[in-house]
Amino acid sequence: MPSPVTPPRGMRDILPADKARREALLATIRDTYRRHGFDEIETPVMEDSSRLHAGLGGDNEKLAFAVMKRGLTTDELRSAATPLELADLGLRFDLTVPLARFYASNRAELPSVFRAIQIAPVWRAERPQKGRYRQFVQCDIDIIGEPGVFAEIELITATVDALAALGVPGCTIRINDRRLLTSMLATLGFPAGEGEAVLITLDKLDKIGVDGVLAELRERGMPEAAVAALAEVPALVAAKAGESATTAVTAEAIRASLPDGIDETAVSDLAEIAAAVGEGVPLAFDPFLVRGMGYYTGPIFEVAHPEFGYSLGGGGRYDGMIGRFAGTDVAACGFSLGFERLVDLVTTVEDARGGSALIVDKDVAPADTISLKRALVEGGERVRVVTRAKNMRALLERLEADGYTRSATVRAGERDAATLQWRALGE
Repeated sequence: MPSPVTPPRGMRDILPADKARREALLATIRDTYRRHGFDEIETPVMEDSSRLHAGLGGDNEKLAFAVMKRGLTTDELRSAATPLELADLGLRFDLTVPLARFYASNRAELPSVFRAIQIAPVWRAERPQKGRYRQFVQCDIDIIGEPGVFAEIELITATVDALAALGVPGCTIRINDRRLLTSMLATLGFPAGEGEAVLITLDKLDKIGVDGVLAELRERGMPEAAVAALAEVPALVAAKAGESATTAVTAEAIRASLPDGIDETAVSDLAEIAAAVGEGVPLAFDPFLVRGMGYYTGPIFEVAHPEFGYSLGGGGRYDGMIGRFAGTDVAACGFSLGFERLVDLVTTVEDARGGSALIVDKDVAPADTISLKRALVEGGERVRVVTRAKNMRALLERLEADGYTRSATVRAGERDAATLQWRALGE
């Protein structure tokens, strides 16, 4: 019995109707971002392995697909201490690391403040499940060279406009700042070297609850006084009581959620962002929003939706990354939409295909058929030619399913497209 002819696990074939729908959504996103002044770029699907494993990608580095070196000898294969020693390239696991390398390579040809669009597939060795694949598309916008919060303001407003253009209601942009998190942990008495480990645990609050977070911190050996102080943080007390830990993004609300001693510059920046984007943007301060990437240095944000237990996108400021490649620190901030999750959520999209079908009798000369088709194509039509079938109902249903909106029968001797008798499909 032959083995199933299926794609690799966690990857998918995209059928024509689904592909057309995806392209219509992508076109909407691209158009929105371009109207906000962003320019699209393209980077290779592979990067140097050392760059992908430079400690900037958090846990995603562990999920990177490695590409083995060419021409390895048997001795080299046997002596490798780790699989990564056998790889010199890898498939990109996100679009931010490639962007940093792109900017370092092409900086002289780019404007001082560069606004980039990247819409492309990435690869991660994930455990496949609903909404999570091993190959998936990300839609990124980034601003490089703008050190002030205007970058965050532009990114958030462009993203909110893209979601609105897609017809995705009910989204909230949750926002926090890495400086608030690190200053809070220092104030509470957590060891400086344990900050990332503590944040990883805090990031599980939605999954394991307050008691679970506190228990895990104790299991990690964190100082009891620090854990006890964390338990008294107003936002965590609210979460334990079953109330929402999120608040309005104002300086007063932020301070009221957190202990004394937090980073006041971060408080001011978040309040300025919220004031600038205005009341029309659904913004909420989440004191325990962490974001998993280790490269974030300032404001961070995620797109939350009530129908999903995971975010539809996210991003933040990563001022330290590009300097790793360029040798000079450059301000940078980005926002990424998870396209696969949006595809699942968007229920209506204008069918961008449309088109006309020519149903040709068997005795029609090929030259006449192609002449009619060419005339319609030159007039801007999308045209498919099919041969009349015995089961016309099935043929018409197939054409309609493929996005065609009208059909005309072509008989022998018919050469003028203007005289075709059109019939709307689906009637």
